[in-house]
Amino acid sequence: MTIFKAFLSLLIIALLVVMALFVDFTYKTFSAAPRLVQSDAIVVLAGGRGRIEEGVRLFREGKGNELFLVGVDPLVRKSDLYRPAAGDPPYERVILEKTSRNTLENAIFARDILVQHNVRSILLITSRYHLKRAAILFRHALPRDVAIYPYPVDSINVKERWWQHEGSFKLLFSEFYKYCLFRIFFLLAPGELRPVKL
Repeated sequence: MTIFKAFLSLLIIALLVVMALFVDFTYKTFSAAPRLVQSDAIVVLAGGRGRIEEGVRLFREGKGNELFLVGVDPLVRKSDLYRPAAGDPPYERVILEKTSRNTLENAIFARDILVQHNVRSILLITSRYHLKRAAILFRHALPRDVAIYPYPVDSINVKERWWQHEGSFKLLFSEFYKYCLFRIFFLLAPGELRPVKL
């Protein structure tokens, strides 16, 4: 009986810790504010509504010298996503990455392209609920001297009153779970995604 009580107590403590961490995760998710800074490049993780449009808008406003659209569908052409008007940055400064299919691959394939272009600072654009996981992956994939400025895009898939919306809760908890797995992974293997120095 004593062992059962001890196990039950540990289980309750573990659940309380997970709950506290999850609430902290959601608070930071919704309190994250866009940072309008000048950067070498704007990096947009394609796949969520409004991400590419926001990236193109900021690129046109001169917030980045280059625009990298990462995880784009292979059938999509650059002209489908960016058509410069008079005074806009040139077409050649928009680079499409079409190989990656998930956030981990986004970070790895984007890393290789950004290193080739000698980028030293990025504005990282993705959906608000996805921002913390994307940011931790890019921070551990890119060279340490590259500055990363996370930029959230609001999504209709997540309601701010997430506790009243089952779909929002499931999506946020899924992101929280994946984020925690990557946090643990990087504690054990902190340099695993860094570019290999030859």
